[in-house]
Amino acid sequence: MSAENLSDDFKALGDNLGDLLRAAWDRPERKNLQKEVQNGLKEVRIALEQAASDFSESGVGQKIRDEVDDVRQRVERGEVEARVRADLQTALQKVNQELENLIGKIREPGEPHSPGTEGG
Repeated sequence: MSAENLSDDFKALGDNLGDLLRAAWDRPERKNLQKEVQNGLKEVRIALEQAASDFSESGVGQKIRDEVDDVRQRVERGEVEARVRADLQTALQKVNQELENLIGKIREPGEPHSPGTEGG
């Protein structure tokens, strides 16, 4: 068996696979399935659009829109940033206090305090 024959066989394999794929792609069954899938996806899209429209017009949808609008307005006025900043500062102070308490419990009596720590 020569390399030329092997090369020819691989070329024939490639040609045959290509022909097989083209034949399968052109079959009426594949085309019908494709149409069914496309039509099904269109129906899903229509149903989702209707559900979204119904929801946005419902009381719950209106309430959510109002709440989102309220949050947007508070963000624009800086209220949210101020609240987050205050809550973060409080949380950091509590964590630091607890760490200082822990350091005080594990520190040897008479051991000097590190800079940045308070009593203990």
